Amino acid sequence: MSRRSPRKKENKSRASSGIRASKPVVFLLGFLLILVGIFGIFYNPSNSTGTTVSWEVSEAGTLSFLEESVREDPVFTNKEIEDVYAPENSDTLKLLSFESRGEKLQALLRIPGNSFSASSASSTASSLSPGLILLPGAGVSKEAEQRLAAELSKMGYATLVLDQRNLGSINTERDLELFKAGLEPIEYSMVYDVLKASDVLAAQPEIDPERLAILGESNGGRFAILACALNPSLKGVIGISTAGYGTEEIDPHLADDSSFANDPKTYRFYRSIDPDIYLAALPPAKFVQIHSFNDPVISHDLALRTFALAKEPKAMYNITEATHGYTASMRPYLEKELALLLN
Repeated sequence: MSRRSPRKKENKSRASSGIRASKPVVFLLGFLLILVGIFGIFYNPSNSTGTTVSWEVSEAGTLSFLEESVREDPVFTNKEIEDVYAPENSDTLKLLSFESRGEKLQALLRIPGNSFSASSASSTASSLSPGLILLPGAGVSKEAEQRLAAELSKMGYATLVLDQRNLGSINTERDLELFKAGLEPIEYSMVYDVLKASDVLAAQPEIDPERLAILGESNGGRFAILACALNPSLKGVIGISTAGYGTEEIDPHLADDSSFANDPKTYRFYRSIDPDIYLAALPPAKFVQIHSFNDPVISHDLALRTFALAKEPKAMYNITEATHGYTASMRPYLEKELALLLN
């Protein structure tokens, strides 16, 4: 027995010393976990490209960009290109490139042939072209939108047609997951892209920065409404074949809306991307809707619901063709409202 006792003590001593030796490892792991947690809080992949843009969504569900009042002057490149889309016009067509939210975006700037450069000795403020940011519908490229851009040029308006991310298509479910994770949804980046595009358009020497508006077709109209509400320098927004999602009419506390009541983040996100929520923030900018009674994609009833929520000044025009998007019968209304907004 006396010979075994020292061995037992030795074994206990070794076991005890083993536990003491592991504490530094535990402390190190704990410290690393704390660092990872801090990094996770401050690191946002959407901000990892050198930009310092930040955003927030209010309890009411409205999006805002916190640095909006100090947005830096836009940096862009432009190159005059051959106008193969409307060669009969005397327009100048330029390909512009600029960065927004860490992504390089491209746009086509169409300048009416009767406009003058601000650098010209004979140019005056009145000789500069009023400008429109033109947002195509989902799946439509800046090149495919040149038919409408050429029509607007004939009316005397310069257009900047943006190639939107994903060509304007959205994935709401994926964006909701990003929002819940505290990351920036792609739709928020797309709204910011439009704000940057408005800065780029205002900086062009042929454009009158005091006479700018925005026009969007279908899903592009939805982004146009949000961007106009967030940019008070724009004189108005024209939505063609577009409407909101109707979350303004949803009471999250009602039983049939219990999914929203149990998940307020989801409710806030859906409100934040709904143009209907931003209509009250548009004035004094004017809201104009042009829609078909027989639109096969976005019903006229949805358009009426959105128009009813809008505040004055506002105007709505209707056509009868079974069409979605711009058609020639819309031109008189478009020409009338653009003259009121920008001339």
